[in-house]
Amino acid sequence: MRLEFLIIDPQNDFSDAPEAALPVPGARADAERLADLLDRLGNRIAAIHVTLDTHQLVDISHPIFWRGANDQPPPPFTQITVADVERGVWRAFNPEHQTRALAYVRALRDNGRYTLTLWPPHCLVGTWGHGVMPVMAGALRRWEETRFDRVSYVTKGHNPWTEHYSAVRADVPDPDDPGTQLNTRLIQTLERADRVALSGQALSHCVANTVRDIADCLGPKGIRKLVLIEDTSSPVPGFEDLAARFLTDLRQRGMQTVRAAEFQC
Repeated sequence: MRLEFLIIDPQNDFSDAPEAALPVPGARADAERLADLLDRLGNRIAAIHVTLDTHQLVDISHPIFWRGANDQPPPPFTQITVADVERGVWRAFNPEHQTRALAYVRALRDNGRYTLTLWPPHCLVGTWGHGVMPVMAGALRRWEETRFDRVSYVTKGHNPWTEHYSAVRADVPDPDDPGTQLNTRLIQTLERADRVALSGQALSHCVANTVRDIADCLGPKGIRKLVLIEDTSSPVPGFEDLAARFLTDLRQRGMQTVRAAEFQC
């Protein structure tokens, strides 16, 4: 049986270290359990895919992009609705970006994924926060040494005009950027696996969207080979309901869930 792992955004800025930009409570313990699992399975894992959230400071989902009353940026975690932008409650810092920003929040509303949330700048290219958590980096290194193979890294989120929670496609694909379109290479790779173990951060956002998109692409039969390692992934605080809804929906569709200590090939 070909077992592959897909580990979503196991990065320092999502850890619960004091210096993390967007800490997810429990992320370090999640990573330790996942690292132990990778070490236990070792050479029985045929492939490991790791996604990396990848941003720069100027981004439509960062406060610097927007201005409100008194020409001040909104605080992190502000949600920006279509009505907010239409009424001028929030506007693009660069007036030339206003039309595109309005079109974006309208597209988000129409596709029903999320209201635009402004996050603290995180996973910025070249920073500590972009790197993989040390406990995970060590486990990945040991797997490469044992298997004499390479972890496959998938970057996402670099386009400043769209959120890219899912490793499969951006929330609103940019027609001028192939990197925001459907990642057919990743889907085709996972199609060849007999079992796909899923983990990472955060359960409420990047994990949920990635797994939903994979399930949509694989179809009812393919969903049954997806296994979420449930105690190696946690939600962003305040969004626990999104994580719970995701788990309920995908279990009903056929995704399995299991705890790390109980997972077997």
